[in-house]
Parts: sequence; C-alpha cells; structure tokens
Amino acid sequence: MTFSYAPFNLWPIAIFSIVAACFVTDKYSTRSAAKYGFAFGFGWFALGISWVHVSIAQYGGLPLPISLLLMGLLCAYLAIYPALAFAFATRFSQSAWQRIALLVIGFAIAEFLRGELLTGFPWLSFGYAFTDSPLNIFAPLIGEFGLTLLAVFLASGIYYSIKEKHASFCLSAFGVLLCLYLMSSFTASTSYSNKSISALLVQGNIQQSLRWEPEQFWPTMSKYRDMTRVEWQDTDLIVWPEAAIPEIEDMAAPFLEGLDKAAAFNNTAVITGIPDYQFDTKAVYNTLIVLGKKYSDSSDGHYNYLHSNRYQKHQLLPIGEFVPFEDILRPLAPLFNLAMSSFSRGERVQNNLIANGLHILPAICYEIVFSSFVRDNFTEQSDILFTVSNDAWFGDSHGPHQHMQIARMRAMELQRPLVRVTNNGITGVYDPITQTEQTIPQFEANTLKTKVQLITGLSPFSQYGHTPIWILVSLIALAVLANNTKRALLSKFEKNFL
Repeated sequence: MTFSYAPFNLWPIAIFSIVAACFVTDKYSTRSAAKYGFAFGFGWFALGISWVHVSIAQYGGLPLPISLLLMGLLCAYLAIYPALAFAFATRFSQSAWQRIALLVIGFAIAEFLRGELLTGFPWLSFGYAFTDSPLNIFAPLIGEFGLTLLAVFLASGIYYSIKEKHASFCLSAFGVLLCLYLMSSFTASTSYSNKSISALLVQGNIQQSLRWEPEQFWPTMSKYRDMTRVEWQDTDLIVWPEAAIPEIEDMAAPFLEGLDKAAAFNNTAVITGIPDYQFDTKAVYNTLIVLGKKYSDSSDGHYNYLHSNRYQKHQLLPIGEFVPFEDILRPLAPLFNLAMSSFSRGERVQNNLIANGLHILPAICYEIVFSSFVRDNFTEQSDILFTVSNDAWFGDSHGPHQHMQIARMRAMELQRPLVRVTNNGITGVYDPITQTEQTIPQFEANTLKTKVQLITGLSPFSQYGHTPIWILVSLIALAVLANNTKRALLSKFEKNFL
C-alpha cells in the first residue's frame, strides 16, 4: 500500500492490495476475518506513516525502544478500523454480493470514525492513492471519501469475479465507473476565470532545532523579509509558511507594522503564519495574518493587532500542539513538552482571509487532511485554497510528499488552485484543471514566483460534500437488510408450513 502513495505513486498497487486483503479476510469466522484485517491494517500504517517515527526519535527525546513502542501502539490503534470493517462484512454477509456491499458500508463507517475519534487521523485513506490516476476525474464529484469506497468496491468485485468465476461482479464495477463518468461530464461546471494573479511563495528552510530559539527570532524574520524584498514588484500575493514569524504577534508589532506599510507601498499583500499569545486571556493561537492591501483598490496597509482579517487554527495536532493529560505527561519526556505545544483551538468555521481583493481559503498543516472541515470553510467567493505547514519534523521521509498529495486532493475536490508554502518543502502551486504542479526543491531556501490562474464555478463536492455518498451507503444498507429479512421470513415460512 505504501508504494501506491506519494512519492512512489504506483496507484494500481492499492487495488491489488485490497484484493489481497479481501482474499485473506474471506473467512467463515468473524474473529479470523478481524485478525487478518488487523494484520493488513498494521502493515498498511506501520510502513505508510513510518515518517512519524522521525519526529518522535529525533525531536521527542525518547529512547529507541520506547519510540518504537509508541509507533507500534499508534499503528495498532489505526489497524482496528480495517479489522472492524472486514469483521463486519464477514459477520453479516450471506452471499458474495452482500459481502461486497458490506465491505463498502463497513469501510464507510470505519473511515469516518478514524477521521473523528480522538481528534481523528484520516491519513492514508485509499482514495489518496488515486490522486494521480485516471480515477481522479471523479474527485470533484465524490471526493476522496467516495474514491476510497470506489476502491473497495472495485477490488472486492475483482476478487469475487475470480473466486466465483463469474464476470457479473466486474461488469457491475464497469457499470459504476461508466455512470460516474457520465455524471462527472454532465455536472462539470468549473472553468478558468478571466483573472490570473502573480504569487510569490517563500521557503525559508529554517532548521527545526533553531525555530524556537529566542536569539534566532530576528534572524529568521529578517531572512523572510530579505527574500521577499527583491520580488516586491508586480506581485499580487506573497505567502510565508506556518509560524514564519516565530516571535509572538504582540511582541512583533514594529516588524509587522513595517512589513504592512512596505507591502501596501508595493501594491501587494503578505500572508504569514505567526503565534499569537493573548496576555489578557492567556490563550495562544497558531495564526495566519494578512498584511498590506486588503482590497485591490486599497492604498494603505490595514494591519493592526487582533484585526479580523486573520485565521486561528482549529484542528490541533495531539502532542505537537496540545498535550492531553498534560500535568501527567509533560514531566515524562521532551516529546510531551515541545515548544509551542499549548495552543488554543480556533473556531471550526471562520471567514476566508482577504488579501489584495482575493478570498483565500486557509488551512494550517494537519487541517488539510480533514476534507469536511476544509469544505465547511469554503464559500462561493473562495478564489484560492491556501495551506501552510512545517514538515521539517519529518526530515527526508515520504511524509512531506504524502502531505502535498493530500493537499492536491483537496484542490481537486473543490476545484480551486492550491498554493502551499512550507518551511523546508514541499512548497508549490497546483492547478486542479490541468493537474500541473510547480514546486521548490526541498531543503533549500528559495522562492517561487508564478502565475496562478483563478477558477470560477462550483464542483458538486463543494456544494454537497459527502451527503450523496452517505445516501448511497444508506440505500445499500437497506438493500442488504431487506434481502436478509426476506431470507429470514422465507426460512421461517418453510419451517412452519412446509
């Protein structure tokens, strides 16, 4: 499964892997199906999110055996969800078509719960494997969640066509693909607008070990300003990464006011990440702020402390941004006492940022993984999907590549150009119509100045989200229930009267 995701992108492996999982879990015993489903899930995540171990081992300050144990526990927890999906399908199915249907239903429920319980961790869902496949044309219609269920349906159909030596299952899969293709063709309503902008992406490549050292605050801020200064001219939008300004906002007022005036003087706007510690309430937010021009016809900057043109991160990362049971855990190890690990949670739905007349849909780091959350903040006026991150935690692993792949899937779902800027990569822009990408190489301080073509219209997913998928899953569940009820009534009739 790991090789089906970025940076490898061998997407057919995902189908073959799920076919193999259908085979090993095709048992008469529910317990056996759960056991093999758990084994499949553990392998899926142990290799797929192995990059988490980089941050635990390098920055967590834990001995290797303890860090491996924590990784094992995390992967074991995540493996429970596919185990439950396979066990559910085995327990309640009475025929091949029912098991296919119940696998779709089981994974719909399991993946939903994986994305919600304990703050959620919906990383590496099956649908992301198809970001660069022919199936990605369905993303604006059914979203990544729909692609995940489509993958389960296709793979289980292939498996039972082989097992039962009957082509009907594959023909059904082909029929579903044809219907989706026709629906996508008839519902396509997005196209390029007549407006494009010039965007400057700034990647500072600040070492993770130096990011929160007080003596490094001014050198870091100066570096971003100096990298930007040479590109002021003819730039509509300038973007810096998550916490590019490491000083808390109230203390960085002179720097921010100067940057605000410079941006407005050069007819542009700057969006940057910054921590905001509010002294009166003791709340601290992982924040994005806009400096310079708010509207295209503005002549002056508009920044002042706590102005409304800001975004406060809602979906916080456990351990990294908040520590559950912190009174107990923080004294145990540096992993539980990292710098900037006591953030407060912003509102779930917030206004888009407005920068130089553009409506910017923001997401900070981990938030881009939550499809429904991002969609809930989407409006008809949203021009650009903008996400910032700091993936320096994960070194030269496949984690940052998966993160960029996930962000590109969000752009395809909503049919808006993606602008993503990070501390050390992967920084880039992505056009969901042409599916072209421009990036800055990882691990170097550099800028990317590029043209971004804006898109008009609304995708079906941006309008309806996951609602059509859940309606379909409910109808499938009713069909299975009705069939089982009919079987039970016929059996009872034969027993009593024949």
